[in-house]
Amino acid sequence: MVELGKMELENKKSPVAKLGELTLLYIQELGSIAIFFSKGFFLIFSLPLHLPRILQQIQFIGTKSIFVICLTGAFTGMVLGFQGYYSLVMFGSEGFLGSAVSLSLIRELGPVLAAIMVTGRAGSAMAAEIGIMRISEQIDALKTMNINPIRFLISPKIAAALISFPLLTALFDVIGIFGGYLTGSILLGITPEIYFSRAETSVLMKDINGGFIKSIFFAIIVVSICCYQGYYTHTRSEGGFGAKGVSLSTTNAVVHSCVIILVADYVLTSFLM
Repeated sequence: MVELGKMELENKKSPVAKLGELTLLYIQELGSIAIFFSKGFFLIFSLPLHLPRILQQIQFIGTKSIFVICLTGAFTGMVLGFQGYYSLVMFGSEGFLGSAVSLSLIRELGPVLAAIMVTGRAGSAMAAEIGIMRISEQIDALKTMNINPIRFLISPKIAAALISFPLLTALFDVIGIFGGYLTGSILLGITPEIYFSRAETSVLMKDINGGFIKSIFFAIIVVSICCYQGYYTHTRSEGGFGAKGVSLSTTNAVVHSCVIILVADYVLTSFLM
């Protein structure tokens, strides 16, 4: 009878009340993720430093993502070269293609696409790895051995992400600008000197700094959400202690990271412009 009464109350709630509850739950979870990241970040600097584990995570997050970053950056720049050329040629301004490609990449597409690519390749793996460690009770074993699991597992990933994301973003930008050069100069006939001179004169240090600031924020978002989802896999109402819980955590980690990256990009752009 009590359960039936609860179900009737739930059904009687207005859509606005249900939306408010979901919003409050989402804000509460974001607060938990922020606290989780803060613990992991400050534990980076506690002695002794886990430098070998940080270097291992830099290799996993950064080095192993170079191929997908270069491939995505090259084709993004090539597409921008085609689209930009056929848009600018209508106004007789095809000489500004270098400016259009470089500013689009450095300000927006470079940080965002690099972060999304790393989320799909490394973020999902981090969520799955920590989730499996949780359901197989390896995290509980670390606590039994008096090892802080956040310091041992999460802090090296945070340090590695904060180092790797800006470097991968810079690589994405450079490869993308050369991709635009391939289509704009080699295929469509724009003089290389004009392309690179326009790119050089139009890009300011403010634009480069803005791209790096975005990449650092995106690193915080990706590593926080992915590690949090994996670390608290066992608290899920669906799946729980099992493979389904890990799969749900991994899916939610990637989806939430990508969505919040796009939201954060809008917010940061409004402040940095």
